[in-house]
Amino acid sequence: MTDSNGGMTLRKHQRLAMEALDRAWSEGRRRAWVVLPPGAGKTLLGVETAHLLGLPTVVLSPNTAIQNQWVDASAQAGLEAGDDRDLATALSSLTYQSLAVFDAAAEDDAPLIEQLHDNGKELVRRLQHAGPLLLVLDECHHLLEVWGRLLAELLAMLPQARVLGLTATPPAAMTAGEAELVEELFGAVVFEASIPAVVREGDLAPFAELVWLTEPTAAESTWLAESAERFTELVTQLTDPAFGTTPFLVWLDRRFVTRSGGSSWDGLMRSEPELADAALRLHHAGLLAMPEGAVLVEQHRRDPTSQDWVLLIDDWVTGCLRRAAGNDHVLGAIRAALPSVGQVLTRNGIRAGRSPVDRVLARSESKTVATAAIVAQERLALGERLRLLVLTDHERASATLPADLDGVLDEQSGSAYAVLEALLTDNDLEADDALLVTASTIAGSRDTLTRLAQTVPDVELKIDDGPGFCLLTGPWSSRAWVPHVTRFFEAGGCHVLVGTRGLLGEGWDAQRVTGVVDLTAATTPTAVVQTRGRALRIDPAAPDKVALNWTVVCVAEGHPRGDNDWQRLVRKHTGFFGVDESGVVVDGVAHIDPAFSPYAPPSRADFDTINARMAVRADNREEVRERWRVGQPYDDVAGRTVRVRPGPGQRLGTANAAAEVVIRESAIEIRHPTPAPWFARMVVPSLVVLVIGVLAGVLTHGWSLFALIALPLAYAARVRAQGAEGRRVVAAATEQPSVARIASALADALHEAGLVRRAADALVVSMESDGEYRARLDGVTESESELFARALEELLAPIAEPRYVLPRWVVTTRERTWRELARIGAGKSIVPDGVVWHSVPSVLGTNAARARLFAQAWDHWIGGGDAIYTGSPEGAGVLAAQRGSDPFDVSTVIRREWR
Repeated sequence: MTDSNGGMTLRKHQRLAMEALDRAWSEGRRRAWVVLPPGAGKTLLGVETAHLLGLPTVVLSPNTAIQNQWVDASAQAGLEAGDDRDLATALSSLTYQSLAVFDAAAEDDAPLIEQLHDNGKELVRRLQHAGPLLLVLDECHHLLEVWGRLLAELLAMLPQARVLGLTATPPAAMTAGEAELVEELFGAVVFEASIPAVVREGDLAPFAELVWLTEPTAAESTWLAESAERFTELVTQLTDPAFGTTPFLVWLDRRFVTRSGGSSWDGLMRSEPELADAALRLHHAGLLAMPEGAVLVEQHRRDPTSQDWVLLIDDWVTGCLRRAAGNDHVLGAIRAALPSVGQVLTRNGIRAGRSPVDRVLARSESKTVATAAIVAQERLALGERLRLLVLTDHERASATLPADLDGVLDEQSGSAYAVLEALLTDNDLEADDALLVTASTIAGSRDTLTRLAQTVPDVELKIDDGPGFCLLTGPWSSRAWVPHVTRFFEAGGCHVLVGTRGLLGEGWDAQRVTGVVDLTAATTPTAVVQTRGRALRIDPAAPDKVALNWTVVCVAEGHPRGDNDWQRLVRKHTGFFGVDESGVVVDGVAHIDPAFSPYAPPSRADFDTINARMAVRADNREEVRERWRVGQPYDDVAGRTVRVRPGPGQRLGTANAAAEVVIRESAIEIRHPTPAPWFARMVVPSLVVLVIGVLAGVLTHGWSLFALIALPLAYAARVRAQGAEGRRVVAAATEQPSVARIASALADALHEAGLVRRAADALVVSMESDGEYRARLDGVTESESELFARALEELLAPIAEPRYVLPRWVVTTRERTWRELARIGAGKSIVPDGVVWHSVPSVLGTNAARARLFAQAWDHWIGGGDAIYTGSPEGAGVLAAQRGSDPFDVSTVIRREWR
């Protein structure tokens, strides 16, 4: 579609991207990078850029499907396009492979350009001689993963070229290495639109991320239990003080706790964060003292994983055992136990090895059963509207199973073949219209294949019986047949399409897909973005479309590596946003279920409840749409939110204003006016009584009676008012600090220290119906938001090893006499019943000046005293007495949210 000026009609995010590109070119940039989700129109954006710049354009894309899309889109825009290497058309659409074919005889240490096959070298020469041109790198994340160095060399040879990188992979999902390479090749992102932003605009379908949890089959569970024995025995041996010339726990104490002559804990966290986290989880398990300067947060409050043990054992082996004689039997035990968790002991330490455990979990037959259950669930919900895509890694198993898995897994477990056969042979499904399409095969029931064959009358096709299904044979090539099968699927010829991620992932489009069942093991950002994006395209025939992305996960509770599949789920969702049950758009597995943790799977006892909850959510597609609030305003920014859940019986204050009553060690401070002025509370009651007494005296001519009645009554009224005031003061003094006050003190201190750009006025605190509090700092960068969230999590955590601590004098809710309350109401001091100590967050405890800023903010919002350095005699005594205490008794998690 074109507009009146001959250009393409663009969506909002395409227009914004074009404006950002125009600014970038005008500012002299020659390289630009744009991030748009799958289905948001990157191809159209690139064609319009080529049209406006008027330069010869060369597009490199990862596969022939996307290559053809560029040719078709260019033709629709009236731009001459071709797919030949001669670059003879205005736009030449090629694949990366047309360039990156290497000569096997080339020297390995030569520049990659020189290692290219002659055809690749010829293409480079043509690019050089083309003069000023536009080089579009579609799905440029592929270059980061495979050909990053080659691209760097190529761009260095094309100084006149303008380079446009297009990708659907958000920067937050990239590794540090990929982000660094992107910065080197393209500079800063010119424009980025998130998936939630495009959904809110109505240009992608609202969607929900769902999970179906399974456990291994009986045969798989038996094998897994046996495989875990050696590693379990090794973990037990590690606590034996006679195991090794320097026992494991002694080594860890020297390494992490005493650290004589070693680096600070902050330095260790920066240099070896995974090892430091493992040590803190070992502390949580009661096997290691708390390292000085460490802080326990969400990821540490759980038992060590097998990977934690492996990291710590590796540190022990390389730093201790191999440097001393007499440890051969210990090394032998370690070497024998590691394969059960997919690791091997080498001369250079512990390295990842073949992991049959991971294969069992990834290809568990329970996943095929779960897929059938999801298909039945979706068929019941959608009927004839169902267009479900089931993605696997492989068409069929390409290699024989290892001998130790013989009888545990079927050879085809986890393959597209196995899924199709299960769907066609399940008598309860009525899913005989499931169809499989791969690069070499079309398969399904005889009836489905017959209907498919009838749609191509001019092609001679044959239907052969296969293993549990039939095969369609004839003139076959995936390039010709995949579009045909796609049209058949979209038209309702079949309702379930089974295929491989490689064929039906990137570059494959079907607007009517209602959901995806993800059975793949790939966790790279590229694979995840493309898999999740298959169902998000809007369907003009179904404007109310809501897509469901299902992931099937197998967890073996009790096995050291039984959470491997769960961790794969975590990696798939890290850096990607979805809407949770409360309507919050959140990053990570929390958008599947707010109770999900990225650090450990749910208990097996909860699987059935969780699966039932997912089924209910899947049935309520309209609720999913409402949670996305399509058409409503948004900022398209991300920030961190701290979710605070009080412990059992714990009561947090509700006040949001700064403390009205502050208890000090020897005095009380009432900062704000009382609800009524002193005159109204004290004098007025007395005058009322006095007037009554005067009238009584006048009427009876008994002034002595007045004295006997009026004055005691006035005094009693005054004492009563003082008692009421005293009760109010005590109530204010005994109230626990609220989350709002705690967070406000932190925000003000961080702002005064120059660490965040906004103070407590930008704080947003809400309380959910389940009693959970949520706190975030708005109007700041994402990094500042994260700094605030980490500091708040630390502030609310039990006291560990802070550099500074703060006192808060407290008054209990004990019963008080009327005389005591009257004295308090008259302004007499309350004697505190005790003191509670709080950690100064580490970012504000780096020096005395920052600690003072926090103490001042804390005193304003909550009340307290001076910050005390725990390295001083006084501070050391406080820390020794308070270490491990939990002044708030809350659990906290940090979630990345979009708004």
